[in-house]
Amino acid sequence: MKIAFLTPEYPHPKIGASGGIGTSIKNLALGLLRQGCAVRVLVYGQKEEGVFSDNGICIQQIKNVKLKGLSWYLTRKKLQKIINTLHQEKEIDLVEAPDWTGITSFISPKKCPIVIRLNGSDTYFCHLDQRPVRWINKFHEKRALQKADALLSVSQFTADQTNAVFGLKKRFTIIPNCIDTNLFNATIYSDDASFSNTLSLGEDTILYFGSLIRKKGLLELPLIFNEVIKIKSNAKLVLVGRDISDILSGTDSTWHMMQQLFTEQARANVIYLGSVPYEVIKNQIKAATVCVFPTFAEALPVSWIEAMAMQKAIVASNIGWAKEVIDDGINGLLVHPTDHIVYANKIINLLENKELQKEFGVKAREKVVQKFSMEIVAQQSLSFYISLTESK
Repeated sequence: MKIAFLTPEYPHPKIGASGGIGTSIKNLALGLLRQGCAVRVLVYGQKEEGVFSDNGICIQQIKNVKLKGLSWYLTRKKLQKIINTLHQEKEIDLVEAPDWTGITSFISPKKCPIVIRLNGSDTYFCHLDQRPVRWINKFHEKRALQKADALLSVSQFTADQTNAVFGLKKRFTIIPNCIDTNLFNATIYSDDASFSNTLSLGEDTILYFGSLIRKKGLLELPLIFNEVIKIKSNAKLVLVGRDISDILSGTDSTWHMMQQLFTEQARANVIYLGSVPYEVIKNQIKAATVCVFPTFAEALPVSWIEAMAMQKAIVASNIGWAKEVIDDGINGLLVHPTDHIVYANKIINLLENKELQKEFGVKAREKVVQKFSMEIVAQQSLSFYISLTESK
């Protein structure tokens, strides 16, 4: 089968910055390749047109059309023409797109089915963040969902919330995000010199990796760590990820905002590494004692799954999607990010209990292998695609 992904991002140096959507697409694309599929990724919003191969995945770069007031429409029509041509030439059988900003709202291919997979629209995240959404984004996102030939969601929570915020009653098939469990495992280790400094941090190392942004609970994490340091004075907090500006306050740096929230004692034990290569992130997970994710807004976070696959004890948010990833008290711990003392106590409990760390880690990897592995999710996705094309 020949599958195309339409996306604004993809993790490759030629493409530019990429986030969770791009990572999710690449993981699934690699899984589909192993199932014998041909995969093409159509990346719009590029500086230049081009086609190249990334480990067997055909990457097609597409420039947006620039014309004041009409760019959004003309770009969609350009994408429609590309999809029609590829389908007519039997290069693709269907297109999958994310819900973010509703790129397919005015794309109507002649015969090529369009699938939308929810990873969290702008409307969805604004709802979880309790902030206003741009009306134009909500318009395109709703229209795209209404026009799609089929709908997927990475979590039931995201599907239910999406129906609620748009006033829809759509049926979503739930297929989660995935990772390559061979790349994320407890034996992973890199010789990268930039990792050497983390080896001497000691046993009580707490890791957060992901974007430094309010919606991920990064303004709660300092308050949580302040409580941890009162009991575990030698504990270290390691932060890995890109620093993001804060929408609500207008501040350029979330990291700057965080620094003001740490106590003096806690701040001395915080290490911020910034954005690092993927291989180094895996080593940071390997070295950590506990991983923490106090987020307020996700769809189904790949970072949690990566840490679970590497058999790490995790303390994460208990909001919505969380119970679809972690079974509280079985393969991790869940608590609300604003319950700072409770959250800190759960971290401390894990730091002081090596047997519990090991138990959670083993069971966490078992769940990832059974539910979130590239092989399982690719098979589920392929079965869905086949049933759709047969019905069309």
